[in-house]
Amino acid sequence: MKPLHVLACLALLAACRGDAPAAQQLEQAELEALVDTLMPQVAEAAGLEFRTRPAVAVRSKEQVRTFLLAKLAKELPPERIEGLVASYRLLGLLPDSLDLSTLFVDLYTEQIAGFYEPDSSMLYAVGGGNRLQLKGILAHELTHALQHQYVALDSILADRADADRLAAAQAVLEGQATVVMLMVLAPDRDILSDDGVWELLRSQLTGPTADLEVFNSAPLVIRTGLIFPYLEGATFMRWWINNRGREQPYGAAMPTSTEQILHPSRLQQGDAPVALAFEDDASDVIHEDTFGEFEMDVLRSGLAGIQAVATDLALGWGGDRLRVYRTPEGPALVWYSVWDEPRFATNFRERVVAGLPKVARPGYRVLISEVPVGAHAGVQVVVAPEGWSRWSALPTVVAR
Repeated sequence: MKPLHVLACLALLAACRGDAPAAQQLEQAELEALVDTLMPQVAEAAGLEFRTRPAVAVRSKEQVRTFLLAKLAKELPPERIEGLVASYRLLGLLPDSLDLSTLFVDLYTEQIAGFYEPDSSMLYAVGGGNRLQLKGILAHELTHALQHQYVALDSILADRADADRLAAAQAVLEGQATVVMLMVLAPDRDILSDDGVWELLRSQLTGPTADLEVFNSAPLVIRTGLIFPYLEGATFMRWWINNRGREQPYGAAMPTSTEQILHPSRLQQGDAPVALAFEDDASDVIHEDTFGEFEMDVLRSGLAGIQAVATDLALGWGGDRLRVYRTPEGPALVWYSVWDEPRFATNFRERVVAGLPKVARPGYRVLISEVPVGAHAGVQVVVAPEGWSRWSALPTVVAR
């Protein structure tokens, strides 16, 4: 698991403590000694005991880069990249000129310090780096190794059927690892009750990060998507620990939507997502997924030209599903969402997706309407070429 934004957390702690340790070469024996020292601290902070000692290894930055690129190619094959690009472009979240594949390669390899790899149950550390950064990365990644001894991380992270559910799971895993890291690095501070630390953490993660030029220049939807599991996940885990104590947020307790991460009261109330399923033929579909509340917040900011994403007020999201179809004139997007109350559907139509016609490409038509989906208030969004054959009989969904 790749801690791209753990570096910002480490920068925050260094600023708080005045630490500026020099970079040193790391040897295998030193890595093993650091792991042995950190394991009891990580276990105490996480509230779990290690069942086995994780396997660890030192690798060069180039070795880790090669490995990460292979993992990236597996996680984001060309057909998935094509579908993501099409959906984000049609919603005005990505410029047509952006090469998303190249951007992801640059992002994933811009800063490499270490990571835990669930498939092999191996923790890798890069051979060079300062000791504060190394300690923080190891604490974070040891938490993932510990999680993997209690939950099937590889299976959770490999499930690509619902991006919103996956984002919620990643938020729990990365959020817990971030909280543990902060507690290990600042044992003399009450991290969970210190509002100043959390305000500073949000400022660090949402602002430009030193030495991350590619990340700083990435589109809003990419930047915020990478930040989400660390920032909102850590904020959720702060709430979880303060309200649920040593109970672990795994299995049936794990949130199933970004709405539950952003607004834990929804989780407490048992407000589960409504699953939507398309009824039509999928032969010309190139992408299908769930958007979720967090990306709807991002869309609202993107269409308004705002670089900050507000997540404090719940949208009243109930569930959604979108498809991208291949057509001779270009991709076509059909998106349905359902809402807790009709007023939330109206708010989404009037204050979020109403801006889509302004970003529509030439030759495209945009349809936005409120439609019921079973017993639920719903919104239908279609962005497709004017000559699309399905305009006369648009795809529909059912609520399961």
